[in-house]
Amino acid sequence: MVQDERVIVGFVELFLIGVGLSMDAFAVSVCKGLGMSRLSIRQATVISLFFGGFQALMPLIGWALGSQLADLITPIDHWIAFALLAFVGGKMLWDAFHEDDEQGEEAQDARLDLKELIMLAIATSIDALAVGITFAFLQVAIVPSVAIIGVVTFVLSFVGVAVGHFFGARFEKPATITGGAVLILIGVKTLLEHLGVIAL
Repeated sequence: MVQDERVIVGFVELFLIGVGLSMDAFAVSVCKGLGMSRLSIRQATVISLFFGGFQALMPLIGWALGSQLADLITPIDHWIAFALLAFVGGKMLWDAFHEDDEQGEEAQDARLDLKELIMLAIATSIDALAVGITFAFLQVAIVPSVAIIGVVTFVLSFVGVAVGHFFGARFEKPATITGGAVLILIGVKTLLEHLGVIAL
C-alpha cells in the first residue's frame, strides 16, 4: 500500500514538473498559432512533436551526462535561449512589417520552417537539461519521467497552437506582431531570471 502511494506521488510530481517545463513551449505555441490564418491539424501536430520531443530529449541528455554537462551548459543556457527567442521573434516582427498580408498568409499556411522550429524547441527546452541532471542524482527512473514530460508538453503545445489560432485568425497582422513581441519578451524574462534581476 505504501509502495503504491509513492508511485502515485512520483507520477504527480513528474506531471507537475512537465507542466512547469512546458509553459514556455505553450506560450511559443500560442505565438505560432497566432500566425496561422487557418488551423492545420498536421502543422499543430508537427509543432507539438518538436516541442514535446525536445522537452523529453533534454532531460534525457542531462541524465546521461550528469554533472559534466551542467558545468558546460548552465553558465550560458539563458543566453542561448534569449538569443534564439529574440532571433525568431525579431524575424516575426520583420515579416509582419515587410510582407504583404496575402504573401505572409500563404507562406505560413503552406509550410513550416523546420530550422525555426528546431531553434524554438531548443530555446524552450534547454532548462530541462538541469532537470535531467537532478534526475540522475536522485536516481529517478528516466524513461517514464521523460515520457511524462514529453507527453504533457505535446498536449499543451497542441492546445497552445489552437488557442493562438483562435485569436490570430481574428486579428491577423496585429496578432503576428504580438507573437513576435511575446517571443522576445520570453527570451528577456529567461535571461533576467537567470541573471537574478527578477524572480518569478
